[in-house]
Amino acid sequence: MEMLQDIETMLTDQLGPFGPLLAVGILGMFLVLLTLPVLLKKQADPLDKLREANRPRESGRETAQKLRHGSGKDKLEKYSEFLEPKNEEEYSAIRLKLLQAGYRSKNAVRTYHFLQFSLGITLLIIGALVAIVLKTTGDPSTQQMIFTILGPGVVGYMLPKYWVTKRQQKRQEEIVNGFPDSLDMMLVCVEAGQSLDQSINRVAKEIRAGYPALAEEYEMVAHEMKAGKDRVQVLRDMSERAGVPDVSSFVTVLIQSATFGTSIAEALRVYAAEMRDKRVMRAEEKANTLPTKMTLATMMLTVPPLLIILIGPSVYNIAVILKGANF
Repeated sequence: MEMLQDIETMLTDQLGPFGPLLAVGILGMFLVLLTLPVLLKKQADPLDKLREANRPRESGRETAQKLRHGSGKDKLEKYSEFLEPKNEEEYSAIRLKLLQAGYRSKNAVRTYHFLQFSLGITLLIIGALVAIVLKTTGDPSTQQMIFTILGPGVVGYMLPKYWVTKRQQKRQEEIVNGFPDSLDMMLVCVEAGQSLDQSINRVAKEIRAGYPALAEEYEMVAHEMKAGKDRVQVLRDMSERAGVPDVSSFVTVLIQSATFGTSIAEALRVYAAEMRDKRVMRAEEKANTLPTKMTLATMMLTVPPLLIILIGPSVYNIAVILKGANF
């Protein structure tokens, strides 16, 4: 008991009144990190071992092809129960957000949560070490200690979410900017006699240099159509992956055109003209908001120099006259 009291006194002297609680928290965090791999490790299924033993040996050619295509298992697969949400709606929402950000891997959700967890824990440990150093070199308050410890952990946990959100917004903006040009090109291809599938494939090749995100969406649509998937479902999947209202409206126009048997070229012509008008309206809107944004900069950078130029000589002359009158 005396030894425990001595340790408590030492922690209180070094870390303040919350020193023992802070030490217990850090110790508990390290214990959790040490026990997580053991708890999450999946035991090998005996049936899987039996199937592996009875499976025939692969030839050298099959082994080379398997290695070339990279069919190895994901290292995070054994932690999937911990890293992937159990709720189907939450999993679908995160999966859709990652798809709209351009992350199409089947392990994207798992990797996303792993990055959140690992960055949060790592920065939390760094924050705890920084707090200990600050406590030994100075006398920070309790609020500063808590902010120093928890702040980096929260930043590390939110950093992957912020990154994915910015990627999603940037990708959607690129799709919106390149969509009218792709519709014009698609209209030219359709009027030249190509089918809709061939037009989408050609547009995907032509716009890759300027709008790679939109080209990827068109290429995926072309590949799914070649694989025999229903065209309506393929177009709806494209609309969901893009997450852009203009693409959703375009998909609706194509589906209605195919349903009612109207001309696809005519529908593309009308919708392409509408998209061009919307792009002009967006440019005019940005141009109209520009003077308002420049008002503050204009006042700060133009008015003071102008006042100095206009009033400066008069002020100088008045100061000289007053100085002469005093003498």
